[in-house]
Parts: sequence; C-alpha cells; structure tokens
Amino acid sequence: MRVAMWSGPRNLSTAMMYAFGNRPDCEAWDEPFYAAYLAQTGLDHPMRQTVLASQPPHYGAVVERLLATPTQPVQYLKLMTHHMLPDTSLTWATGFANIHLIRHPARVIASYTAKRAEITLDDIGFPQAARLHTALPGPIIDSADIRAAPEAMLRSLCEAIDLPFDPAMLHWPAGPKPFDGAWAPHWYDAVHRSTGFAAAEGHLPEVPDHHRGLLKDALDIYETLHQSRLRP
Repeated sequence: MRVAMWSGPRNLSTAMMYAFGNRPDCEAWDEPFYAAYLAQTGLDHPMRQTVLASQPPHYGAVVERLLATPTQPVQYLKLMTHHMLPDTSLTWATGFANIHLIRHPARVIASYTAKRAEITLDDIGFPQAARLHTALPGPIIDSADIRAAPEAMLRSLCEAIDLPFDPAMLHWPAGPKPFDGAWAPHWYDAVHRSTGFAAAEGHLPEVPDHHRGLLKDALDIYETLHQSRLRP
C-alpha cells in the first residue's frame, strides 16, 4: 500500500511520519521533493546546500525513486504541499491513498516565523493544499483533532484508507530517525524530544499586525477544508 500525506510546513507532519514509520510494516520517506523544489525555485532555505546534496534535484528522478518497489508492505510519503509547483505533474500520485493534513494558520504562522523570518502564503502551502485536495481527493485531517484524541483519530484514518490500525503508531523512541531528511537538525529539535503526540494545544497565538493579511487569506482556505475534515 502506498500512502501520500500532504501537509503544509510547521504542522504535525513529522510526528505523523514518526507514527507511520514506527509500524514494522512501513517504510517512511521524508519530503522527497524538497531538493527538487529548491533547485527549481532557487529559494534560499536553511541548510539549502545540504538539502540539495541529499536528494535528486529533478522532479522526474524523484518520482522514479518513489514508484520503485517498496521495501515494506506500506510506503508512507511525508509530502509538503508547497513543494508541488503549479506545472508539476501529479499523475504519479493517483494510485496512492492521499491524505490531507491541515492546521490552523495562526499556529502555522507563529511556528514558521520562529524558524524563518520571511513568510508568504505560498511558503505555508495553503493555496497548494486546496489545489491538491481537488486533484487528489482523500480524507482531510486536522492536527488539532489528532493531538486531542490520537488513538481515535488514527483508528479513524486507518479505517478511511483501508489500513489496519497498529498501536505502534501512538509512540516512538525519542531522537533522530534513520529516515529523517538532511534538514532535520534545523527543524526537528522539538519532535526529536517527543515519544508520542503532544497534548491538545491551548489558545491560538496572537498574529502580528504585519501578518494579518496573510492570516486572513490562509484562514479562508483552511476553513473550507476544515468543514470536510475526518472525525473520530
């Protein structure tokens, strides 16, 4: 079985990868298109050269790797919505169980700007999330629901994609994982300290005035997707 988990940045995407990656029947891939995205756009991200050296820089070469015979019965891809540029073909993913992970944009903005000062709507992947859900329909899950009820939500998700639930998905060992991307030292400090899903989040963070327009645009997309989300 092949599973594609689509997410914007600063979501629960790495924890979800750890949950699936802790299954004994699963191989996990961490953002396989990241280097191709950087090479195509020329963007200057943290650890750019390290990322470019760690993966193929062309989308076609990445797809060939992904469609090769998996090493385990379940192949899980952690995929960033913003890595899929408008002219990027998505036909390779039509045979996958596509899942769409969302998070309230106020939390995304607060988390993203703590790691990278510059931010745009495309950087946090909300327009791409809407486009991908239209092109590759599948269950929508909200990170807040997962943190509030991890087992119930994971059971519901597994049922939705016809994958048997495994309790191993609820906990994982602390520290780096062999399938972490090369960029993990910059982005994964918090998740490396985790051994399972964190508790439910508190009040929404305040968004600075200069990001209010960004929040509004992202919120319009988020609320549309949120209405159709999977529930326990």
